[in-house]
Amino acid sequence: MSNLTLEDIAKQTGVSRSTVSRVVNDSPYVREEVRQRVLEVIQSAGYHPNAAARTLASQHSWTIGLILPHSVSFFFTDPFYPHLTKGIAQACNQYDYTLALFLVSTKGDEKFIFPRVARNGFLDGVLVQSGHHGDQEIIGHLIDAKIPLVVLGRPFRSDNVSYVDIDNISASYNAVSYLIRLGRKRIGTITGPTASTVGIDRKAGFMKALTDRTAVIDEKLVAEGDFTEAGGYHAMKQLLPAKPDAIFAASDTMAIGAMRASLEAGLRIPDEIAFIGFDDLPIAALSPVKLTTVRQPVVQLGSKAVEVLLDMIENGINPPRHIILETELVIRESCGTVLGN
Repeated sequence: MSNLTLEDIAKQTGVSRSTVSRVVNDSPYVREEVRQRVLEVIQSAGYHPNAAARTLASQHSWTIGLILPHSVSFFFTDPFYPHLTKGIAQACNQYDYTLALFLVSTKGDEKFIFPRVARNGFLDGVLVQSGHHGDQEIIGHLIDAKIPLVVLGRPFRSDNVSYVDIDNISASYNAVSYLIRLGRKRIGTITGPTASTVGIDRKAGFMKALTDRTAVIDEKLVAEGDFTEAGGYHAMKQLLPAKPDAIFAASDTMAIGAMRASLEAGLRIPDEIAFIGFDDLPIAALSPVKLTTVRQPVVQLGSKAVEVLLDMIENGINPPRHIILETELVIRESCGTVLGN
């Protein structure tokens, strides 16, 4: 019985070969009664699949790709991406898949990588971290190739593709509303890049929170950043002459840079100026003035995207699925009140 195949187990248990495959890989998409029936046969036979046998038996490569359309330096310096990749890698390990990473920073990279990604049998599915206009071409190529695909972050065109994200508009709205309730009158923002959906959505939440309360939006209190600490620092330098008493920054790293610029200008945090960031990365709680921030489940976002992708691999890619995860406002010292840590 040591030479038992997935097909043999499927015949003995009266289920499909793909169902046996899901049980072997501990997929959550199997009814418990079926799982137990298959496991009993596997255990009694002493079945131990290896990677090559699984590939031949199921016509899967048991490998998924992660495409990050960013420069290598940006990937390793922005703390958001290691946390996102951690969630993806953990889920791949849990379901016994291999993760292949592709960093795309130029059109040349894209032309080199895409034929490999699209090659039949090389990958079972693909994750793409997106949100920029330039990423739409990559996404379009993958859709045309009919490869199971999940986008991390809402793409500009989302009607024909599955994605996992948070509600950036609502989360930003709630953060700025909190600053308004604290009595802050001149609230500024450091946005993400306006060529990205996340930059657009978080700015939209900022604007809506002010306009819903008939607050006048001073364009001198709006500066664009690039999700880096240096970008936040330089954006804050632009905002200081407008004398803001609060700043909503579209990322924690930009908020840290903005606080540094404010302290250098002699401002006291939070007495004279309050700050709220976005992400709740470890730096938020470790900064000299602990940062109030919007907590998004970055690790969970990565793992959830893998689960959705594996479900598509097993059960088909249509219709597109849009998964929105919850966020939470974490109150720390940078706003003057501490309700959490």
